[in-house]
Amino acid sequence: MMTMDIERARFNMIEQQIRPAEVLDSRVLDAIAATPREAFVPADYRDLAFSDTNIPLGHDQVMMKPILEARLLQALNVQPTDKVLEIGTGSGYFTALLAKLGGHVYSVEILPELLEQARIKLAAQGIANVTLEQGDAARGWDGNNPFDVIAITGSLPILPESYQRGLTVGGRMVVIVGTAPAMDVRLITRVAEDQWTSESLFETVLPALTNAVQPPAFVF
Repeated sequence: MMTMDIERARFNMIEQQIRPAEVLDSRVLDAIAATPREAFVPADYRDLAFSDTNIPLGHDQVMMKPILEARLLQALNVQPTDKVLEIGTGSGYFTALLAKLGGHVYSVEILPELLEQARIKLAAQGIANVTLEQGDAARGWDGNNPFDVIAITGSLPILPESYQRGLTVGGRMVVIVGTAPAMDVRLITRVAEDQWTSESLFETVLPALTNAVQPPAFVF
């Protein structure tokens, strides 16, 4: 794809997919416009870089569709001084967007192969305010707590309480809870030391985090 075609595709992605989904935050739109999504897409799927679809990353993981990425970012309201935790580095693209909006991003990925690929791609873009860590965060992540923002980029059938306790007072978390065919995107805000609010934003479907806690099996 020629450079001019790529820029046209990026423009169309923003104007025809993201804005109509009521993502109007100028900082979010500017970050998406300035971050080369195509650089984070696996080579075999480069032609789908700006399509309204989840892109396979292997290992049963996906790169979220642009609309979902943008809506999650807008809900999180990431500020320039925010300390951010991302659970599920994946391609590294959402990591890059968080890094452009926030102060410093700590991103955790369970799969070493994906983590290394993301490390290379983030470095190629000159994004330095990110710390990548390999580990299993399906039940929470204690390292570097607390955080102003937590973004969980895989779904969770059940949300462990440990995540919300990793927020600062005033901190925000987006998480996709439930099982297919309908999962609930929630914005959780810590409003006091022992008090949180939970707002249901919209429904979507996304693969679960590896090793996510499962609901108890129903026994007849």
